[in-house]
Amino acid sequence: MKTKSNKTQKSGLSNRPEQLGTKPESKKSLPKISIKRRYANRALNTNSLLALLRNEAPRLFELAEVVGKWVWITFGEKQPSTITSVLAELGFHWNNTRQTWQHPCGTRNDERANYNPRTRYGSYFPADAKRA
Repeated sequence: MKTKSNKTQKSGLSNRPEQLGTKPESKKSLPKISIKRRYANRALNTNSLLALLRNEAPRLFELAEVVGKWVWITFGEKQPSTITSVLAELGFHWNNTRQTWQHPCGTRNDERANYNPRTRYGSYFPADAKRA
């Protein structure tokens, strides 16, 4: 016959540092982003976003690819958390399917594209146009 224990049981999740809100010594805290600025930046059109990138993050501007009206930034390998924070505050979100950071440039589409947007809309790198 089973008996109930009077011991208080803790959930396995509550013992994890991430759940308790404590940070392990080895991890640095992520830079805080301004959510207000993020939402304002998500509404920027393509040209305004490119101007913002050129002025505030020239290294990201060099990687920016305009696909239709959207701006995509792709890295060859995982970038540091400081870069992801900057991208998030600029209004970008991560697309896991395409493995790229994307900015909607004020457009709204609730459906996933089941086609290649580069093929349908074309793409170009604005940094290349500036050099020419």
